[in-house]
Amino acid sequence: MLWRERETSKGRLRIGAAIVLVLAAVAIGLGGTRNAAAVDDPKELIKQILKKKPAKAKPGDKKNIVAVPGAGQRRGPGGNAVLPNGELGNAPGGPGGPGALPANRFNGGHPKAAVTGPADGRAPFGKGPLGKAGDPRGALTKSGDPKGALGKAGDPKGATGSLAKATGAKGQFAKGNPALGPGARPGLGRAASMNPIERQRFEVGHRRDLMIARMRLPPRPFPGQRGFTGVPPIGETRFVTNEMMFQAGPNVSAQAVDTVARRFGLTVVGSQSSDLTGGTLYHFRYIGPRPVADIVRALEAENLGVAQPNYVYLAQQDLSATAPSEIGDPGQYVVSKLQLAAVHRIARGSNVLVAVIDSEIDAQHPDLAGQIVERFDAVGQRDRPDAHGTGMVGAIAAHRKLMGIAPGARILAVRAFSPESGASPQATTKHIIAGLEWAVRKGARVVNMSFAGPYDPMLQVAMKKAHDKGVVLIAAAGNAGPKSPPLYPAADPHVIAVTATDENDKLLAQAVRGPHVAVSAPGVDIMVPAPDSGYQLTTGTSVAAAHVSGVAALLIERHPGVDAATVLEVLTASAKKLNPKGRDDQFGWGLIDPTGALAELDARMAAKQVAGATSPAASKPAAAKPAASKSAPQPASISAR
Repeated sequence: MLWRERETSKGRLRIGAAIVLVLAAVAIGLGGTRNAAAVDDPKELIKQILKKKPAKAKPGDKKNIVAVPGAGQRRGPGGNAVLPNGELGNAPGGPGGPGALPANRFNGGHPKAAVTGPADGRAPFGKGPLGKAGDPRGALTKSGDPKGALGKAGDPKGATGSLAKATGAKGQFAKGNPALGPGARPGLGRAASMNPIERQRFEVGHRRDLMIARMRLPPRPFPGQRGFTGVPPIGETRFVTNEMMFQAGPNVSAQAVDTVARRFGLTVVGSQSSDLTGGTLYHFRYIGPRPVADIVRALEAENLGVAQPNYVYLAQQDLSATAPSEIGDPGQYVVSKLQLAAVHRIARGSNVLVAVIDSEIDAQHPDLAGQIVERFDAVGQRDRPDAHGTGMVGAIAAHRKLMGIAPGARILAVRAFSPESGASPQATTKHIIAGLEWAVRKGARVVNMSFAGPYDPMLQVAMKKAHDKGVVLIAAAGNAGPKSPPLYPAADPHVIAVTATDENDKLLAQAVRGPHVAVSAPGVDIMVPAPDSGYQLTTGTSVAAAHVSGVAALLIERHPGVDAATVLEVLTASAKKLNPKGRDDQFGWGLIDPTGALAELDARMAAKQVAGATSPAASKPAAAKPAASKSAPQPASISAR
């Protein structure tokens, strides 16, 4: 008999097999990546545990439990198995949530014999000998090590087909399928083969990793929070020297603002009501040598609202743009690298509204014909079509000589940048917030921001509210070099920061590094449209960000209800790792993989892991949507591939 009962003053305690199971679990954890075996004789099992040398499993042995490195454990032919959720045997989870152990001849139903959670299942990875308390990925790991389950952390190989014969496993561990180890590339096989418990563990762990990376950025309090000030940091000069922005509170009258402005010698250039910043936004200008910082401090003392400089942002101008030519390159390497032909059989971004906040776009370019459904001018002056804005839209939605990532997307063109200085196009806080507000009102699901600059409190508030409405915000990491601090808006926690790689997956030397970098995308020698029906080669994190905006449009077409947070998780979880150790500050989580991202999102939706994701109310674009081409391939299911 594997267990016996003993009466005590506090009640009945079950012992025996429970002790055996606990020790066995500890042995599995201490065993690291080594294979473990279980035997029917408890004495022999305890002897093995004390020696810390588990018996080796024999192929096809019905009495053995075989550990699969990097992926948890699976059942061999006719044998017992330890499932990835901590269960022994093939029974469903018992009381205590999805991580609880069912009673069987090995454990006697001991309530602490697994990584259990509360009865409602909200914390499936709680206390227990198999993982650290509260650790979302600590099941079956060494002393609660959160790095991986029964496998080396970041092991790119995971469990492959070579283990299939030894374990007798079928399906997800069959030859040729991707592994479930934490270092394995997700891909189609991984997304489709996870059971609900595995998927929940994977998603919770990845969400935690995203949060940990972001925690390395400097804290940025919002207006009204302790420690907030709109005074620019010492040494910050990226703003208009004789202008400033002022956000009046909802209960502050225009008369009160005018009174304060006259007292400080400020002229009101303009004002606008802003839903994203939460009140009336004033644009001030002044004459004289007074530092902006002094005026901001004086206005903050009035307690009427938020004051700050009118910051300047630069479009991440092409680092190696060639002169425009008349012929596009049908062999652009992005098409093959990202497998766009196969991707477009699944999704083309059809009718997804993508706002591009940039410079003037050549809407008459043959590769962009019919893609721009509405335009907004935040600058208020006429400019010729610019290479930067035209190229970014082409990377997203080109559809003639070139192939964009999402040729079915519909573009909301926001002109916020103007080449006033004759150099790189630039925009201010006022222009960008006005453009972002318009795009959100028009129902944009994705906003591409291929520009970079300083931290901006008002823009921070606006982007958070846009994100909360379900808008996916994507920005270029910047081309200021590896010694540059993180640039904004990419470094904002509500934005997906994108860096650039070349055809051989090497990092762009001028790219900004940092903990905010989420994913990489092709951004070196990219063929894109140019003004006057031309084409050009462009390099920079700008075009890389545009590529990721296109992938986001594909995901939203596939599942319109997906929210912004899930898009970030899917893009990073499915990315092809460019660093074998996992995420780093150069590549983020790796190179975007549109096929893998679509499969990962499909799997999440199928497992009903995306809860409460709602699509923001989208207004119909003013311009009519062009009819879809009869020859365009229709979306296919992932399984069809």
